[in-house]
Amino acid sequence: MIVSTWIAGAFLLTRTSGRKLPDALTSWGIFGTLWWCVLDLWEWVWIAAGLLDLQSVVALLSVTPQIWLALCLSGWMATFAFLSALSPLPHAAEAQKSLPQVRRIPAGYWVGLAAGLYLVVFTTMNWRMYFNLLIPHGDSAMYEEHLWNLLHGKGFRSYLDQGLFLGEHIQFVHLFLIPLYALWPSHLTLELLESSALALGAFPVFWMTRRQTGRDAIAIAAAIAYLLYAPMQFLDIEIDLKTFRPEAFGIPLLLLTLDQLERRRMAGFLVGLAFTLTVKEDYAIVFGPLGLWIAFHAWRGTMPGTTTAEPTTKATRTRWTLLGIGLSIGSVAYLWLATRVIMPWFRSGVEIHYAGYFRKFGETPEAIVINMLTNPGLLLGELMAPTSWLYALMMLAPVAFIPLFSPGRLAVAGPLFGILCLNELARDPQHQFHAPLVGLVFWAVAGGLPQAAEFLKWIAVRMGRRTPMIEQAILVVPRTLLWSSALTTGLFLGLSPLGVRFWDTGSSWNWPCWNWRMLYGSNPRTEKFARILPLIPRSSRVASTDFIHPRFTHHERSYDYSGYRRKVSNFEERVPEDTDFIVIDTRHPYSTMKRPADVPEYRDHPDQWELLPDETDGFFIVLKRRRER
Repeated sequence: MIVSTWIAGAFLLTRTSGRKLPDALTSWGIFGTLWWCVLDLWEWVWIAAGLLDLQSVVALLSVTPQIWLALCLSGWMATFAFLSALSPLPHAAEAQKSLPQVRRIPAGYWVGLAAGLYLVVFTTMNWRMYFNLLIPHGDSAMYEEHLWNLLHGKGFRSYLDQGLFLGEHIQFVHLFLIPLYALWPSHLTLELLESSALALGAFPVFWMTRRQTGRDAIAIAAAIAYLLYAPMQFLDIEIDLKTFRPEAFGIPLLLLTLDQLERRRMAGFLVGLAFTLTVKEDYAIVFGPLGLWIAFHAWRGTMPGTTTAEPTTKATRTRWTLLGIGLSIGSVAYLWLATRVIMPWFRSGVEIHYAGYFRKFGETPEAIVINMLTNPGLLLGELMAPTSWLYALMMLAPVAFIPLFSPGRLAVAGPLFGILCLNELARDPQHQFHAPLVGLVFWAVAGGLPQAAEFLKWIAVRMGRRTPMIEQAILVVPRTLLWSSALTTGLFLGLSPLGVRFWDTGSSWNWPCWNWRMLYGSNPRTEKFARILPLIPRSSRVASTDFIHPRFTHHERSYDYSGYRRKVSNFEERVPEDTDFIVIDTRHPYSTMKRPADVPEYRDHPDQWELLPDETDGFFIVLKRRRER
């Protein structure tokens, strides 16, 4: 393979750079093959760490070969792009002048094309999963139930919740979708709008990068990298195949808010901030350090969002400084108010649920904070664990570590990143908790790209190789590294058609499975379910198992039939007293009931439940409550 890529790359270099074949073979043979040696270095480091008994390093290396391979592939592609740009074709300028002049396509159109392609692909994937009865209700379709219940006078809730949803999170951004949802009341509407919002996030990434670098090509590369960024895509389809999260709307909202900050539009920034806080109370953890960042730059005389000091009036500096300080203090106050007053009030005094994510430190937020402050050894041990390093790699490797060249912007993400490293439920960016970090990472990308280019020029100077031609070719390297790193890491980490998991037939033997045939191909459950759905009136109250539960959210009430004890059942392991139908999916991934005799209600109380005739070849069990005349 090395020989074939060497020869093929050399021939391609003769076409792109005008080099003679021997020169192309030599240059590509030396610099291109170097990356295959770097690829092999990972195994040698692993062996050395094992011999030195560095167990933490061994643990980290054992779960990162795909990241190492992705970065080597990205570096290999960037090297080829550099060599191609190093020697332009002879007489290229004269040849360009002789060509007919064609109207240049605006850069924003390319961003729109890439965003549209993302929208089509991910909307199709989400819709196919819905049609195939593979979308879970909890933490996915339950948000559609919020809108349906609110529109029909049942309150801002699903019947999974303890009460109103504000007892779970201060999260109501999806209520702004009601006007469109009212036109087409379907879960598919929410899937389409979520993918659209994520796709639109490419535009503020493009604007901020162009503002910082002054180059359309680099800005387009950053926007494409955003669309290929696996942690962002996991907000559209999570690793456990949950496809709708209001947290996804926080990414474009935060990016637009940061864009308004860089444009120095205080009113637009404040409006964006207010809308972003509707996504989830977690965003207060982001705005707190952001306020300090703003105050620091204003105090130094550098307007927020700029990279060099510019003359400003004293009144302007004071206004931004006060804004930053007020934002930092207000964020802390808002977070305390949300978690210690508002949410417990809606939960009738019951402790907020995600205090259980940090059980190593305590059972309540107060105990957790005290233990973190008084037990620094435990805190540092968790923060420096291999899982934390892996988390950082999965966030930064897909953008070629370019945010490290903007440490001030990246530091804004530090507090939230530290909290996520302590989260015992999910310590990787494949769920939804990391959503606020995505916007900050690409804000740091925009700020770090100019410094990355300067760093490469500094290396060229130190090597005595800086010439006008090399200086121009260097500009190709950061943008190629940016989009190619997002592409290659997505190859191993992502769930899209550009990833290995999408095509891996071996993944179909486990659940969650990511093979396209299992998720998006034809599914016999769909046809079987269509036979029983007309048997259950919309006016009935239905208890159903997961994956088919989303199809009953438009009924009078839709209850969860599972092992979880809900408030609607008085926290007992039974269906609510007013349940009219029980629908069991015997073929869903977690099903433990295959026959009517396995259903406790029918087995223990046959006088209360009637078994409807099976028309689905055993795929579904339908029980109807017997009512006295």
